[in-house]
Amino acid sequence: MSRCFINELQDQQSVREIFRASEKQLRPNRNGKLYLQFHLADRTGTIGARLWNATEEIASQFDNSDYIRVEGTVQLFQGALQMIVTKIERVPREEIDEADFVQQSRVNVDKTLQRLRELLRELNSPELTTLGECFLMDHDFLNDFCRAPAGIKLHHAYPGGLLEHSVNMMEVAMQIAPRYPQADRDLLMLGAFLHDIGKVRELAYEDDYSYSDEGQLLGHPVIAVGLFDEKVREAEEFLGEPLSKESVLRLKHMIVSHHGLLEHGSPKVPMTIEAMMLHLLDTLDSKVAEFERQMFEDPNPSSPWTFFIPTLGRKLFRGEKRNES
Repeated sequence: MSRCFINELQDQQSVREIFRASEKQLRPNRNGKLYLQFHLADRTGTIGARLWNATEEIASQFDNSDYIRVEGTVQLFQGALQMIVTKIERVPREEIDEADFVQQSRVNVDKTLQRLRELLRELNSPELTTLGECFLMDHDFLNDFCRAPAGIKLHHAYPGGLLEHSVNMMEVAMQIAPRYPQADRDLLMLGAFLHDIGKVRELAYEDDYSYSDEGQLLGHPVIAVGLFDEKVREAEEFLGEPLSKESVLRLKHMIVSHHGLLEHGSPKVPMTIEAMMLHLLDTLDSKVAEFERQMFEDPNPSSPWTFFIPTLGRKLFRGEKRNES
């Protein structure tokens, strides 16, 4: 009997299936009664789940990353599907088909990595090219960079997503740079590669996606500056001389300001042309990816409109042609 995957779930569907659990929290409701909030995942996606009238004994039956068989009903709540669970049973790992839970990448990692190498080697500056090569020669870093998602839920949340997001931005940067000669093309290209490198340590992505302790305490811009400093030292050893202090400073500024606004997690706001352009490129690629995910994962496929999406504060219009295709 074939399993029921998360991307196949429908509103009001009864479910009895095995999923991987994560983000478990035992919480009180307004009346002080406990409920269990957690996420269920398989290789096709993630769904939020609730078990009402929970107890500490029920919550102790499984841990994050455990496999559990749940019984419950899917319901639509505020534009997203969730599962109301009535029964939970922990399942031994040896009884699981791991292939059902290994999330598939949406990107050809080998091809995209080759394109990353090509783009970094198209820089005009010998010292910045050397800096890029120091990252490419670090096999442990490169392995993590190719496996990591760019986010947990909102955009490029799949293996290879970080690589794809970064290369997308580099491709666009290369195309628009000739239109803005007042911007330094090499800094913009390298900044597009560097801006999210801290996510290789900010995120945990072995089983389910979550934030590491380092990620929660520091955040990826701060982690990225540390990784960048290591490679600057390596590049200077290769070259036998210091890198341009201003170029290094400008690249660090691009890393710490790429979120654009202080309230969005940027330690600094963009204060150079390249930093401003990098922020806009990051917003462009991440928002296009988020819109695409919301449009085509929305549980309202028969309508040209999605349900209202609280995180975006709007509905999205797919249109009749997209819906028919």
